Amino acid sequence: MKDFYSVNEFSKLSGVEASTLRYWDDIGIFSPIKRDPENNYRYYSLAQITALNFVATMSDLGIPLKTIAELRKKRDPEKLSRVLEKKSRELDMELRKLRERSSIIHTKQEMIRFGLRVDENQISVMFKEEDRQAVLWPRNEYKQGDTFIEPLTAFVNQAEKLRINLSFPIGGRYENMETFTEAPDRPDYFFSIDTTGTNVRKRGEYLVGFARGYYGELGDLPKRMAEYAKENDLNIPGHVYITYPHDEACFPEPDHYLAQVMVAVSRPKHRARA
Repeated sequence: MKDFYSVNEFSKLSGVEASTLRYWDDIGIFSPIKRDPENNYRYYSLAQITALNFVATMSDLGIPLKTIAELRKKRDPEKLSRVLEKKSRELDMELRKLRERSSIIHTKQEMIRFGLRVDENQISVMFKEEDRQAVLWPRNEYKQGDTFIEPLTAFVNQAEKLRINLSFPIGGRYENMETFTEAPDRPDYFFSIDTTGTNVRKRGEYLVGFARGYYGELGDLPKRMAEYAKENDLNIPGHVYITYPHDEACFPEPDHYLAQVMVAVSRPKHRARA
């Protein structure tokens, strides 16, 4: 044990960089216990470790250096509590943003990986084991000659005010198979696959088909899905959902985009044989 430690020695003991110790001394936040009058070298004592830990902790929490200096100059538990409460609220907001960004990443990854695994030429019935949350946007209004572009553009301009995060994948919802077949490029609603949304696509059996092409350009997929349902004695009374596991983020050519179409199905009860 020594009475005094040089800046480099004290840095090793405390875990605070020597350059940081010098800087904090220069701005008056944390200074050495003494200086050598001949060479002006800084010297610290072990008794300063507690004070240094306070400064380092506040700095690590992101408390401004000016505020730390004020807290050091005038010790006040109520003021320290207010400073920490303010920082706590800031951190809570940052955590919410980080959780949201993480959710966006996982949602996009899930869709991309799913698109890599599917047989895009196959129409089949899949069982979705989990509910899927989403934010359902207001009903689209179309004028003569409009496609999805016009209502989508109009809504994007309002998204921030409505606190809708456009970074989540976006899909289209149709009231039923009939409206989907008549105008596949004009969904009745848009939705964002946001895990905080209150609109839920329930778990269960879905008729699923895929198509390559620009948004809304599905070729004969609606017709083939309707025929498949009829041939397999499936009822399709519910909403139709369209998402794009692979979109412009995956391919520069619009004809390579991959659309996934889903509609909930039910099977009629078999009549008892005579």
